[in-house]
Order: sequence, then C-alpha cells, then structure tokens
Amino acid sequence: MELNQLYSEIILEHYQNSPNKKKMEDADIEEKGHNPLCGDVITIYLKMDGDVIKDASFTGQGCAISQASTSMLIDLIKGKKLEEAKKLIQEFTDMLYKKDVNLDDLGDAQALAGVADFPARVKCALLPWKTLEEVVEEKEEGK
Repeated sequence: MELNQLYSEIILEHYQNSPNKKKMEDADIEEKGHNPLCGDVITIYLKMDGDVIKDASFTGQGCAISQASTSMLIDLIKGKKLEEAKKLIQEFTDMLYKKDVNLDDLGDAQALAGVADFPARVKCALLPWKTLEEVVEEKEEGK
C-alpha cells in the first residue's frame, strides 16, 4: 500500500470539512492532546449529561491523519456513554495493531485501518483516542 492511498476520500473529507472542528464554549470537559514526535495538537471538548457524551467537538492542528481521526472519533462518541466510548477506543487501538475487531462499530474510522502499515503514523491516528482515554480514566477515578 502506498502512503498516498491512506488519504482516501473519507479521510480527506474529515480533514478538510469536519463539522466537528470548532471550540465548544460551554464544554464540561476540555482535554488537550499533543504528539511531540510530529507536533500534532488537539483539544477535545465534551458536553456531558451524567456519563453520556451529549455533545463533542475539537480544535487542533496537525497532519490529515490526526485531524481526520479526531473528527471521526467525535462523530462516533456523540450520544454514547463513557463505557461505550472506552470500548470504541479499545477497538480502534486494536485495529491499528492489526488485531481482529468489528470494523462496523468504528464507522468512518475504519478508513484509517491502513495506517497500521505505517508505524510512524499510528501515533498520529491514536492521538485523539488516547486523549479521550485520559478523560474516561479520570472520570472512572472520580476526578
């Protein structure tokens, strides 16, 4: 697989035209993520209703992979309980490490499966998922 094949239409659409890319002024949670290896930065904003992610958005700068992955994640988690988000994080991570997963659960994020063939790009794709994982872990610990 060529690197340019990674940038499929779905990935480019999420990168160039994400409706999720906006600062949420009334967010209950604001979590920053940074990949020091390539300079990707994101901030995930969540509006919560108990343990349900009522709304979500993000801001950030970086490569198409990190920004598209963030947009895809935001699409997936809206309306989900934190426990469901945790399961999606694990499935996405497993996909990037070439483990068996139900790709249907991942929606557009399954378009990033090819990133697994490019180890240097895996951290770009995982950045938003690991950032959300921090939120889930903090909530589980009662912080």
